[in-house]
Amino acid sequence: MALFVEVARRKSFSQAAAALGMPISSLSRRITMFEASVGLRLLDRTTRKLALTSSYGEAYLAQVSRLVDEAQRTFDDMMAVAKGPSGFLKIAAPPDFWVLRHLSGVITEFSALHEHIHVHVDLKPAPVDLVGDNYDLAVAIEEPRETSLIVRKVAEVENGIFGAPSYLAERGAPMTPLDLERHQVIVPTQGTSATWSLVRGEETVAITVGGPLSCNSLSLARRFAVAGQGLTRANIINVDNDVSTGRLARVLPDWTLPATPVYFVTTSRLLPAKARSFIDFATKRLATVLATASGESRRAGARPSRLAERAALSF
Repeated sequence: MALFVEVARRKSFSQAAAALGMPISSLSRRITMFEASVGLRLLDRTTRKLALTSSYGEAYLAQVSRLVDEAQRTFDDMMAVAKGPSGFLKIAAPPDFWVLRHLSGVITEFSALHEHIHVHVDLKPAPVDLVGDNYDLAVAIEEPRETSLIVRKVAEVENGIFGAPSYLAERGAPMTPLDLERHQVIVPTQGTSATWSLVRGEETVAITVGGPLSCNSLSLARRFAVAGQGLTRANIINVDNDVSTGRLARVLPDWTLPATPVYFVTTSRLLPAKARSFIDFATKRLATVLATASGESRRAGARPSRLAERAALSF
């Protein structure tokens, strides 16, 4: 049953064999013998594709997946009682600055507490194939579209609007949300414009912004902003060093954009002890670390730089 579930979830004998650490030929022979013993064909195989049979394969996978997961969890729990959580923990995370700076510290603390768990981190942009790439969990800043995934919200990171002093000296700093409409804005999605919703207390203002540059990378958008190409929205903890060194200045500091949520994503609620222990530890620590970092960044960028103030007054 466990071998069948592994193959069915990955839709690949080669990927399942690699994850299980066994030859493809042995795995294929075991599945064939299993089908012969029950007298039903569960998988359709071609040279290009492997799929569950609609008559029996899909129904059987739905029934046995939970049994296999529970059996694995029971085994992991027994091992955890004997010697603590152990094994290889594979995590996918976005290549954002806050991950390098803050999540790395949380993982370091966790690793020091669990000597029998080997943690491997892959920095990968979304979307991540948790099953195909054999990840135990993923850190995400966008809620996955797949409804079958289990999503846990861990924290939120505040967003603000930032620009380089050189850009603000040339174009002036916006003093109200409506001023953004006459500024060059680095759009964080493909296209020439985007709609931003800014909030200050009970006030909410929707503004259409745009500019000659767009990209799908927050890190690249930050680099464009530092180079004076326009204003950009950014997680305040991603740019706190730029603000403190004067490369960027926050504009409209009294207004906020929707916060960026941080999620832990898994394929099942029945997790092995190594993954459960990490999620429990990291959920508490990461929420505290990000809240502290956001507060420090907010205080550091509470007022625009002097150059930004002079630019606003002279425009």
